[in-house]
Amino acid sequence: MLDPQAKVFLQLLKDRGIPAVNEQTHPEAREFYLVRKALTQPEPLPTSHCHDHALTFGTVREYRPVGAALDQVLPALVYYHGGGWVIGNIETHDVVCRQLCDASGCAVFSVDYRLAPEHPFPAAYNDALEGFHWVVDNASRLHVDPKRVAVGGDSAGGNLAAAVCIGSRESAQPPAFQLLIYPATLMYPDTPSYHANGEGYMLTAKAMHWFMDHYLPHAADRHDWRASPLKAQSHAHLPPALVLTAGFDPLRDEGLMYADAMAAAGCVTEYVCFERQIHGFITMARIMREANSAIALCGQALKRYLK
Repeated sequence: MLDPQAKVFLQLLKDRGIPAVNEQTHPEAREFYLVRKALTQPEPLPTSHCHDHALTFGTVREYRPVGAALDQVLPALVYYHGGGWVIGNIETHDVVCRQLCDASGCAVFSVDYRLAPEHPFPAAYNDALEGFHWVVDNASRLHVDPKRVAVGGDSAGGNLAAAVCIGSRESAQPPAFQLLIYPATLMYPDTPSYHANGEGYMLTAKAMHWFMDHYLPHAADRHDWRASPLKAQSHAHLPPALVLTAGFDPLRDEGLMYADAMAAAGCVTEYVCFERQIHGFITMARIMREANSAIALCGQALKRYLK
């Protein structure tokens, strides 16, 4: 059964005639995604430190938990926001990054990677990879432990986090953990959940095609593992993972398939499906109680794997 709070939210969108993302221009969709934050997200939690760092591609925002001294060495989470590689930024995901910082006790570094269609694939992946390695390479001055740096993200951000783990597999210091929240792992999928949940639950199949068409203007790129991590030749030797999915999400099955692929390759993998939820729910804690449960679960996993 669909979460009653999610049902009310979906009916509200319908009653107000909110256009689907694929019915908007990408600048309009970006503006609406930012405006929606005030309606669905709680007030931002305090941190002991919040600072924006300028990198070659854009900004990385650093958060440190309340009670942590500036020179205290902490584990870290490098976070990639959702938004289909087209919308979203560090502002749309400021609240969730603060929540994860508070729940985990980690420093969090939110990566404002470049967006399509202005910067199509593989720009977002390249920025995500650079963001992770920048944190590791600057661990001493950032006061984080380079051996305890995780990557994570929601939706498109989960896609980027998974790809960064594959791309960093042979590096001197790969990610210590991956937090994949309803990740996109297969471009232009043909799964049961993609069809069953492809209409009526906010993120539609048409919207996904709109996102993917903006991000992947060249059809051949959809088979590249940097875009479709599920298509990597091997999923062995990847860091431990927690994969979260939502029951009424078109991306549900590809999240499960990715968790199964990693587990079959011998990786430590945990999988949890919030059966009553829709895609995007973790950023809606103002109106959906289960978002708080998901944040708590993520925080516990980060503490456990980065101890």
